[in-house]
Amino acid sequence: MNTFHQDIVADLASDTTDDRPSDAAAAEALQLLRRWAAPSDMMAFAERNPETAAMILAEGRDKAYPNLSREYPSKFAVDAGYIKTLPDLQNGPSSLIKGARSSIQHVGISNFRLPIRYNMRDNGPLTLETAVTGTVSLEAEKKGINMSRIMRSFYKHAEKTFSYEVMAAALDDYKADLESFDARIQMRLSFPMKRNSLRSGLEGYQYYKIALEMLCQAGVKRKIAHVDYVYSSTCPCSLELSEHARQSRGQLATPHSQRSVARISVEILPGECLWFEDLIDMCNSAVPTETQVMVKREDEQAFAELNAANPIFVEDAARLFCEALQDDPRIGDFRIVASHQESLHSHDAISVLTRGETFAQASFDPNLFATLYHVG
Repeated sequence: MNTFHQDIVADLASDTTDDRPSDAAAAEALQLLRRWAAPSDMMAFAERNPETAAMILAEGRDKAYPNLSREYPSKFAVDAGYIKTLPDLQNGPSSLIKGARSSIQHVGISNFRLPIRYNMRDNGPLTLETAVTGTVSLEAEKKGINMSRIMRSFYKHAEKTFSYEVMAAALDDYKADLESFDARIQMRLSFPMKRNSLRSGLEGYQYYKIALEMLCQAGVKRKIAHVDYVYSSTCPCSLELSEHARQSRGQLATPHSQRSVARISVEILPGECLWFEDLIDMCNSAVPTETQVMVKREDEQAFAELNAANPIFVEDAARLFCEALQDDPRIGDFRIVASHQESLHSHDAISVLTRGETFAQASFDPNLFATLYHVG
């Protein structure tokens, strides 16, 4: 350390009241240090004068970064004027758009949850936790939307008992609040329904994954319902081979059967009412081997007999569901996606059957069939 540096540091470090420099003198000394260090390469300067370099750099950092409050201002209140000053990049001008200047079909929020009251066909209202997805279309020249408006619009109607008319009103609010030309709502819930055992007289709750959608495209609203129906499928080929072994060789054999899932999607025609229970009953009439809730020994035997009376390949399942849906005057377009999760094979057997343009598509989500697994 050279003599000049030693003298300044000694002056600044002194804490005696007699020879302690004034604040003005300290500031002047720091300015002098800056001028002295300025022409030098800072890395080389720091190697030669580490204490001085640290002091200059620290002072620079303190000057660049303000001394901000670290306490939450619980009493701070905003007014309209303050809110206008807040930045809003999501709703900024088109000059801020990144990527292609293209319209987007779906923009919004998914899986915000709240309790919704539903009317049941045979009983009174029932409140169920519901996951809501709300989206609107976005024009090519718009940067984005205010996502929270979707929630606020939906909450205006959340206290009403569910109906597609309530969904329609929420959609109209979406379009008005967000200045969009299309809008969609999807509501997902787990619907409980009491089911009787086959022979013992017991009953228990079966839970059905249900999703309800309302779409508004080009001013036209459409209602769609989805249900996952879980059933047992006994392979007809395996059943015949097992019987052949019994009859021809006296060999005990059992046919293979497995838990299976069908996702039924239907368009509900304008002015029609299709209860959740109605759609579930259609599935049960088409394929009666629904998995059981309450089971005693006599029920388990009955279920084995029921499966033997209704052996089905996955193609059979799709056509049986189709037969139940196609003649119902309340239903327009529909889609059936069936998955038999094989106990014989290490893969699944699948089928897809559609009617009408609503669900017709050349390509499927690669994860579609993986979502059909039912976890007990």
